[in-house]
Amino acid sequence: MHKRLLPTIITLGLAASVLLGGTAQAQVRLNRTVEEEKPANPSQFTVARLHYPGGGDWYWGSSALPNLLSFLRDEAGIPVSTAEVRVKPSDDDLFNYPFIFSTGHGNIRFSDDDLVRMRRYLTGGGFWLINDSYGMDKAVRRELARIFPDRELVELPFSHPIYHELYEFPDGPPKIHEHDGKPARGFAILDGDRVVVYYDVECDIGDGWEDPQVHKDPPAKRLAALRMGANIAAYALTH
Repeated sequence: MHKRLLPTIITLGLAASVLLGGTAQAQVRLNRTVEEEKPANPSQFTVARLHYPGGGDWYWGSSALPNLLSFLRDEAGIPVSTAEVRVKPSDDDLFNYPFIFSTGHGNIRFSDDDLVRMRRYLTGGGFWLINDSYGMDKAVRRELARIFPDRELVELPFSHPIYHELYEFPDGPPKIHEHDGKPARGFAILDGDRVVVYYDVECDIGDGWEDPQVHKDPPAKRLAALRMGANIAAYALTH
């Protein structure tokens, strides 16, 4: 079932964003960030692509984010900037973006300083969507364990709100690309009850966002991928 998000909900979600959404302990650590790293345009939401270190193709799928952002604006009613933003874990403006996205096929390897900043970002209210475009799984699981040695990557039940925010996905994440022919699965790192990392495997919604001629996916699959992306964005903004 599709629901359009009210602008007031978006405004409140953005006001909370990365800087206001975390635990009390995280908020103390972010006090300085609140003062020094305000978004340049807090009235518009965007999804920032994470330029992760380690040699993997973090830049994969140049049309993916602009297409998702256009879908969020035109179909979900979320006021967004459709220009792609790229940010590194070490960048000062990481904390300006409540939602970051990673995709690719290869290695990720964070420095010790990056690990601290990523944990600070996520426990302070940030949200990270990781799309395994095939070949990232080993690196993703290793780096998530380094960021959160005290938490496990868990598979979300199909009843989780992320599958029902704007559009209904009663069977979990949609299967966009075959890869190894296994079922699509969605995993998460939780901070209390809040999903702070959503990781899709054997699904590849990111490739489903790209221009039709890139992968020649049928319209129904592209629509499913975009709708799942909208669900994730809505969850990130309202939780």
